[in-house]
Amino acid sequence: MIIELMTSDFFLKAFVGGVLIAVVAPLMGTFLVLRRLSMIGDTLAHVTIAGVALGFLLQVYPLAVGLIFALLASFAIERLRKAYKTYAELSIAIIMSGGVALASLFFTLGKNFNLNVTSYLFGSIYTLTDLDIYVVAAVAVLVLIVVAVFWKELFLLTFDEDAAAVSGLPVRALNIMITVLTALIISVSIKIVGALLISALLTIPVACSLLIARGFRQSIIFSVIIAEIAAIAGLLVAGIWSLAPGATIVLILITILIVTMIVRRGLKI
Repeated sequence: MIIELMTSDFFLKAFVGGVLIAVVAPLMGTFLVLRRLSMIGDTLAHVTIAGVALGFLLQVYPLAVGLIFALLASFAIERLRKAYKTYAELSIAIIMSGGVALASLFFTLGKNFNLNVTSYLFGSIYTLTDLDIYVVAAVAVLVLIVVAVFWKELFLLTFDEDAAAVSGLPVRALNIMITVLTALIISVSIKIVGALLISALLTIPVACSLLIARGFRQSIIFSVIIAEIAAIAGLLVAGIWSLAPGATIVLILITILIVTMIVRRGLKI
């Protein structure tokens, strides 16, 4: 059963897509969580769904339109964060509200494609096409290259934005870059785990790693390892027992978090 599943074309595509996203989502999620911006994931996911719905309405590649919407939303968030420096989280709430409103509007206009959009809400990793895989791979490579090139700048920005500004770093450009990379990850991930669950892949592995890591680098490494374990195990379990892959991956992540908390608490006692 397992061998047959793992050699099937649809599962191999799902495996590749899941493994790639499980690398870059917690990687970028670490920067977001440590900067207390973890809700950006939910916000951009809702905006991306609005773009996907418009894509179906216009009969063009849905993820492309979703990506455009996510990128526009990322720029809008940074613009609003600058306008409301003391209430930075207000920008996230505003953009999320707009995303939900647009999605509802497009759902109403395109009743005939609502079932297709639903797959993006809850994930449909087993329906990934070759084009989807290429897009996911391109985004993953881009994220890894950018993080590697700007590692020191991102590290300083994450822990002390004021010090980064004083040091002469282009703080605004770096903030936009982080948000744009997050938008890219989310827009290509919603078909894998779903818009309603993508924030879990950004944050839960990081939450687990923060309990056991002894430094920033360790936190990133542990969060990626945990995400990979959940992605691979979730795909196998979902494939064998015909469960929803996205939901299975997230539930495994939550289980890992609970076990980590219990073990850590036990060691302290």
